[in-house]
Amino acid sequence: MDHHMMTRRRLLQVSASGLVTTTILGGALTAPTAAEAKPYASPFTWISPRGTIEVMDDYPYWVAKEMGYFGDLGVETAMEPGPSDGTAVVKFLAVEQADIGFPSPGVLSFAINNGMDLVSVFGSGFLDLFNIAFRKGEGMADLKGLEGKTVLLGSAAWQAIADPMFAAVGVDPKKITYVEAGWPTWTMALAGGQGDACLAWEGLRADLGAKGLDFDYWLGMRGSPLPSNSLVVRRADLEDPERLEFLKKYLRGWAMGSEFADRNPRAAAEIVFKALPTTRANYGARAGTESLMQIHRTFRGDMASRAGWGEHDIPAWDAFFKILKDIGMSGIDIETTRHVTNDYIAGANDFDKTKVHADADAYVLPEDLAAIDMADVEAKFYANVIN
Repeated sequence: MDHHMMTRRRLLQVSASGLVTTTILGGALTAPTAAEAKPYASPFTWISPRGTIEVMDDYPYWVAKEMGYFGDLGVETAMEPGPSDGTAVVKFLAVEQADIGFPSPGVLSFAINNGMDLVSVFGSGFLDLFNIAFRKGEGMADLKGLEGKTVLLGSAAWQAIADPMFAAVGVDPKKITYVEAGWPTWTMALAGGQGDACLAWEGLRADLGAKGLDFDYWLGMRGSPLPSNSLVVRRADLEDPERLEFLKKYLRGWAMGSEFADRNPRAAAEIVFKALPTTRANYGARAGTESLMQIHRTFRGDMASRAGWGEHDIPAWDAFFKILKDIGMSGIDIETTRHVTNDYIAGANDFDKTKVHADADAYVLPEDLAAIDMADVEAKFYANVIN
């Protein structure tokens, strides 16, 4: 990871109002206007909504980088974990301390409400990747049963994820008591007897199981009509011809990485393990593969009915923004098609699928991954799911 970027990140502080400042310089950083935008410097930085990148979730990037699917972008690409504050990802984008981010729709709406002119350009999370976790034997298929109970969050900002998901399935979010139990300890707090449930997500489900945190799950990808995280950029960058051409190539890399993983998830897992050795130690071969497959299925959705990788479900996004207004989480009527676009999806999916499949098929697996019984993985995929 780029040392300069890490140093810069550590100097930054994110205020509740959305302003990013640096204590060394003492002044606010402001984003350049479209007219001032310059071609990207190296590295072009993707920023995570989590406090870590040591997870399987971002496999399309690592596959694209390993397999050369980004082509010649002219600059190095990099990933940043970002602060654990759930809204930091959009704040850093707005002031050009990152170039592309992966916020949830709720956090994107926070940005729009606060005047950050951001646009979702690649709908990675076609299905809702967020889950509700319960202690074993305490799960409920109808989340109405959580009204009057306590739900644990890793960050208070995650309420922007939980509230609309509850509202979309008929639960009054005002009847939920939220407790910020901290990142990364909120799931351990649930296991230890605190609260009645906690927010979780696909990919994390396998990770928790590997760590001995055995929960029952209500899956958003089965029960929620909402979308989830997507790749978001500044509108000013889309209006700059040079930056737009860069972004188109970058998104094609993400689509190709997704196609590779769809063909051979174990190979994609190995590529993540190589890029992030800590993930192999933390997950192990099987749990790492399962984690990747879980997140991938929310990214994939029903590809037979989609225009390709990254296509947003515009009606689902429209419904999401309307729910936010109804429950008081958005103070404005968000114009969906102004902030969510499929304009770049055809280009992102304009690649040689035969070649990507051949690459995936030819990838040599190490012994631990080759030994995984994929039929058993499939058979147990929903073993701890209650809806």
